[in-house]
Amino acid sequence: MGMFIAIDGLDGSGKETQSKQLVKYLTEKGKKVRLLSFPTYDGKGSAFVDMYLKGELGKNPEQTNAYAASVFFAMDRYYSFRTDWSRDYNNEDTYIIANRYTSANAVHQLSKLPKEQWDGFLSWLWDFEFKKIGLPAPDRVIYLEMKPQVSMALINSRSEQTGREKDIHESDANHLVNSYSAALYSSQKLGWDMIHCCDGEGNLRGIKDIFSDIVKALGI
Repeated sequence: MGMFIAIDGLDGSGKETQSKQLVKYLTEKGKKVRLLSFPTYDGKGSAFVDMYLKGELGKNPEQTNAYAASVFFAMDRYYSFRTDWSRDYNNEDTYIIANRYTSANAVHQLSKLPKEQWDGFLSWLWDFEFKKIGLPAPDRVIYLEMKPQVSMALINSRSEQTGREKDIHESDANHLVNSYSAALYSSQKLGWDMIHCCDGEGNLRGIKDIFSDIVKALGI
């Protein structure tokens, strides 16, 4: 039997790296594996996501409310599922590894709301994505925990080295701080497996050490 695993975390936390590590690990064990990454920036379904992240709907993330932005990202996943990976998902022997998924809405969009509305939003999100529009729910969510100040430093370093323009989430320090709080809440509320990316002194842990914790958490 396969498994659907989503890996999430703040920007710079190593989601892509650990997703690829997990694919390599499972492939070497002879498993069928499909790697997904969201948003699908080059796909038709990500048009509104692209406009939102580029600041065309507002230079501040809070200018697009949590529900509207969540629909943008959900529709990207829906289009991708229906046109691309539904067959892989329906093959019970295949492991699906997603770099970001619905969990990203439970971090970046939940953070826009006052805390007294958090439970209501999470209930709406899970009902909307997994019941109303019929996206598959992941069996497990791995959350790569990284303090927002570390995330911001890594984002800035990456931008300076590559010349890559930061999106409205990456360029807003307050949004990252609020998203971190939302992530801790969602992780506990929804039963995610939290993996710490830094040691007790705030230093980044090695990729192999973090991956070892992921494998242990998943029991694979």
